[in-house]
Amino acid sequence: MSTDNIAIDIQDLTKYYRGFEKPAIDRISLRIGESSIFGLLGPNGAGKTTMIRILCGLLIPTGGKVMIGGYSLRNELTEIRRIIGVVPQEIALFPSLTARENLFIFGGICGLKGSVLKQRINELLSTFGLERSQGMQVGLYSGGMKRRLNLIAGLLHKPRILFLDEPTVGVDVQSKSVIMENLVEINRRGTTIVYTSHYLEEAESFCSSLAIIDEGVIITQGSLNDIRKEYKSDAGLEELFLELTGKNLRD
Repeated sequence: MSTDNIAIDIQDLTKYYRGFEKPAIDRISLRIGESSIFGLLGPNGAGKTTMIRILCGLLIPTGGKVMIGGYSLRNELTEIRRIIGVVPQEIALFPSLTARENLFIFGGICGLKGSVLKQRINELLSTFGLERSQGMQVGLYSGGMKRRLNLIAGLLHKPRILFLDEPTVGVDVQSKSVIMENLVEINRRGTTIVYTSHYLEEAESFCSSLAIIDEGVIITQGSLNDIRKEYKSDAGLEELFLELTGKNLRD
């Protein structure tokens, strides 16, 4: 992969938490291509969320080098935050405010204002089917509506790179369909997506490349076809995942 086509370049990334001898992330190296949909998959406690939090600038790594959009995570975090969007697994909204009020706050944080912000809010509320409920308090929203609004908040400033942590967890089928269809379109327009999920059937159809992580280490990476060739298998992603990470429960 040419360095000109790399959205995220990670070299020997390591993270130790205080009080633990074993690293949560253990010298991980990988490259994520521009305009790709990259799936970071693994069982509970594998290190996925730690890695996403580091890439978003929410955790300081113990070691390693990370470049995001051509900027150094260590030295140019302000520039990185301008080009990334983050949609956390937790619903990061103000329940006592309306959808529109929430989006004006998040848009302001991203540096948007005035007619530009208003137009962007109108566009995304319409795209994700929330225009008719925009004046309702978010605390009264269904789970699927909250997920869609959570996603909109991360898309307001048209990020070059979008981080999604379990974007469809706990949502109804209709909301999931709207979310996934629009993410595919957003990617088609050039946004790089980094995505974590436990829904392996969804990941299999959504991701152009992926990595399976367990105990802080990348077990395998590449397209699904690359991984099948590596392990001489024609199995689906879920079967391969269980083969590589085992069937023991991870609570």
